[in-house]
Amino acid sequence: MSDRLTVLKTYKLYVGGKFPRSESGRVYEVTDSKGKWLANAPLSSRKDARDAVVAARKAFGGWSGATAYNRGQVLYRVAEMLEGRRDQFTREVADAEGLSKSKAAAVVDATIDRWVWYAGWTDKIAQVVGGGNPVAGPFFNLSSPEPTGVVAVLAPQESSFLGLVSVLAPVIATGNTAIVVASEKSPLPALSLAEVLATSDVPGGVVNVLSGRTAEIATPLAAHQDVNAIDLAGADEVLAKELEIAAADNLKRVLRPQPVDYAETPGIDRMTAFLETKTVWHPTGSLGASGSSY
Repeated sequence: MSDRLTVLKTYKLYVGGKFPRSESGRVYEVTDSKGKWLANAPLSSRKDARDAVVAARKAFGGWSGATAYNRGQVLYRVAEMLEGRRDQFTREVADAEGLSKSKAAAVVDATIDRWVWYAGWTDKIAQVVGGGNPVAGPFFNLSSPEPTGVVAVLAPQESSFLGLVSVLAPVIATGNTAIVVASEKSPLPALSLAEVLATSDVPGGVVNVLSGRTAEIATPLAAHQDVNAIDLAGADEVLAKELEIAAADNLKRVLRPQPVDYAETPGIDRMTAFLETKTVWHPTGSLGASGSSY
């Protein structure tokens, strides 16, 4: 009996809930830590970046308008689906980061737990950073957080899976939509995550995943007038400075790169970085002689 030919996987981008190839038709070789060829990944172009922005903007209204409880259910569903594909991601993380199988499995477990952690925050963050403000007068004064909008996320270069989820999950947990630029050196876990997102009740366009040269993709995203914020986690010092300058043109929120141990339990900083505060005044009624109001 002849040996069976292996079915090689064709990795694709994830834009608007679909899996297109790069419009440029370009690919680049992805290798493991020892230089062994793993796959050809799409080499995204500026046009792919612009298409991802259009998809993210289109999805923003529905995702930001969903209840926080519903968003939490969707994020938890992602964790459920990842649990079922744990072995696949263990292999991909081991290849991408040069880890042993046991260490890669620990990274995947931590990543699944990270999704669950942020799923639990979706309907609680508003209570932590919002609330009633004491004012001198017959008014209610209430502050509540709202999502910033479309956020470009440059995934960490070295932490191809746990780091990726640690910067992506807080963005969508708070009602934003995202364009993710995967690790340039190790994009395969991000491209496989897109397949999980597509089957996890995440509406198309809420997360868009691009692979390729980080600087080539990030530059048009930083300058794009319909991108509201950018996380520079995956940019080096020189690129980060260039992107900050480009982002200033439409006053984007910018989260600068900083040393992070992604294995540690995160705080709420990455959620609050992409929230705006809306404050509402409302009259309580006339004050009576006794000081009471209605």
